[in-house]
Amino acid sequence: MELSQQSVSKKYLFQSVYLSYKRLLLPIVIVALLFTDTTRFITLKVLSDAFWQVSAYVAASLAIYHYLASLFSRYQWLLNIPTDNSKYQIIFASLMGAMPGCGGAIIVITQFVQGKFSFGAVVAVLTATMGDAAFLLLASRPSTGLFVMGIGIIVGLISGIVVDAIHGNKFMRPDQKKSLSLTCCNDQPENKFSLYIKWQGMLWQWLLLPSVFIAILFSFQINVDQIFHLSSGTIDVIGAVIVVVAITLWACSGEVTNYQAIVSEDSKVNTRNLFQKVAQDTNFVASWVIVAFLIFELSIHFSGIDLAKIFTQWGVFTPLIAVIIGLLPGCGPQIITTSLYLSGSIPLSAQLGNAISNDGDALFPAIALAPKMALIATLYSAIPAIIVAYSYLYLFE
Repeated sequence: MELSQQSVSKKYLFQSVYLSYKRLLLPIVIVALLFTDTTRFITLKVLSDAFWQVSAYVAASLAIYHYLASLFSRYQWLLNIPTDNSKYQIIFASLMGAMPGCGGAIIVITQFVQGKFSFGAVVAVLTATMGDAAFLLLASRPSTGLFVMGIGIIVGLISGIVVDAIHGNKFMRPDQKKSLSLTCCNDQPENKFSLYIKWQGMLWQWLLLPSVFIAILFSFQINVDQIFHLSSGTIDVIGAVIVVVAITLWACSGEVTNYQAIVSEDSKVNTRNLFQKVAQDTNFVASWVIVAFLIFELSIHFSGIDLAKIFTQWGVFTPLIAVIIGLLPGCGPQIITTSLYLSGSIPLSAQLGNAISNDGDALFPAIALAPKMALIATLYSAIPAIIVAYSYLYLFE
């Protein structure tokens, strides 16, 4: 009987560990690729690029973003937008949607569920938002990122105004206030993963300035190994080691129990400081970028299939596929799409279509709080996405 109880306990312990640390599969696969002769060089280069060319800049932009967000959070009067004029709400919603991440969109959805904002404001914010993919685009190509954000604001404004003109500003608006339990970007109590989260923060606290400095040298085509009198390729190995450690800590800092846990950023802890927030989001973006880059490079290496040529052969269907991917909840698939754009596999028209149809992590609380509204709003956002993507395709590409 005692033996049976022990075996049951071991079974539940194994299941608990398996559920908690499924994300560790990514660093395990990466290490396996590094120890395989045929994939070592490709994997090392991908990891180095993911750290020096992506993670360093993403962390810097996130540090600025979270610092400014903490300052603006003191000005709660900004949320007191007139509830009797939907045009002011739509302007506010479009600007909030343009903010990188999901925080701005969550605010607007919260106001809608409380019966304060119009359905047009929800469409505007979901149309304007890019989620965490915005951090990647801004960090890698700032001018393109600002251009896409600007298009998102304009399209969000127009979409929101048109929707309210068709349906009226009372369409689908709840009559009563609901208790809110947001599942994205909100504060959660300390949990069993707090230690790993603190270690992530400490890692980026020490790495942020030196990594940004080296990343800037890379951007100016300066041989970093030569400057620091290192053997050729040393800085690539350093970047690869750091990013593997970073995503391993990230993999240990959250459970994977459903689709949302895979594709959305982790919720924030009340006591988490600036660098912990930066680390959590940076490592999430880096993990999806690494997945995208590895799929791209290894597919070419083993099959000789060039994904860029495949997407080129799809021609006019490429923007449509990008728009459809944008309808998927969560930031993960959208980060992959942006990574494909940055690698030159898909055109800017497809990136624009994905950015406009993409609702990011904001769709999860919308589905939880008002599922019918969420479904209709995300389908509405696909219409301007298709129009903008194909307009850009035929006019400029």
